[in-house]
Amino acid sequence: MENEEFVTSTINYTVDNGIPPDYYFYEPDPSIELNPPGTDPHEVKIFNGWPNVDKFSLDREGFELKSIDNTFDKYNDNDEIRNSFYPLIVEFVKQHTGAHRVEVFDHTIRKPMPADLKVQSEIQRPTVQLAHSDYTPKSGPQRVRELLPDEADELLKRRVAFFNVWKPLYRTVEEFPLAMIDDTTTIEEDKLIMELKYSDRTGEIYVIRYSPKHRWYYFPRMTPEQALLLKTYESEPGLSSSMGHSAFEDPTSPENAATRESIEVRTMAFF
Repeated sequence: MENEEFVTSTINYTVDNGIPPDYYFYEPDPSIELNPPGTDPHEVKIFNGWPNVDKFSLDREGFELKSIDNTFDKYNDNDEIRNSFYPLIVEFVKQHTGAHRVEVFDHTIRKPMPADLKVQSEIQRPTVQLAHSDYTPKSGPQRVRELLPDEADELLKRRVAFFNVWKPLYRTVEEFPLAMIDDTTTIEEDKLIMELKYSDRTGEIYVIRYSPKHRWYYFPRMTPEQALLLKTYESEPGLSSSMGHSAFEDPTSPENAATRESIEVRTMAFF
């Protein structure tokens, strides 16, 4: 343990001050007391995961890194992504989780946004430098009911888990890599429900409050032939669920680092 490699960087946590964190996709009433996420930055050690890459478990730490077919290269064509890349992801998730059914429900391309683009799209967004996880015990089943309304009641009687698949597009990651919290180092109280306020509905995710017990990992210089599996929801008690993660500024990035471009595909798996 003493010789483990790590970098030190800032992770943006969220203050646990009794005011529920929230994020508005419209202008809220001025009388509402806000608690925006990510206002509690902390310097943390982020350990190199490569020496233990074969030891991490989706059901324990909440993440794994695996080799992936890299023949697909049409990331500028969303129809091609859905028609050709989604089936590849379905098989990848089945292979590494044992799920008998996997449904892909969306994807996001992460890359720098043009300076004159004021509103990000649903598909193309910048990196997220915020300790968070995508689903809660409420929003996970809600997503199943929204996407598979006729089957949801039966599907939710058995184990359901959500996995994000994250990989570089065309080149090695040299800046803003993804870091993951070992989920065995968190407690449920560290995960704060944050409501996502839309004009017509309200969703929720988890943001993370700081704890010195958190142990962060990353895999420096990931290539397009490698993909991270991230557990973002789990119905089975006792298994890793809603593992926290965040992009971060890597102090070892070269001055002329290639711009990070990645894709994140969200899936629901049924067992």
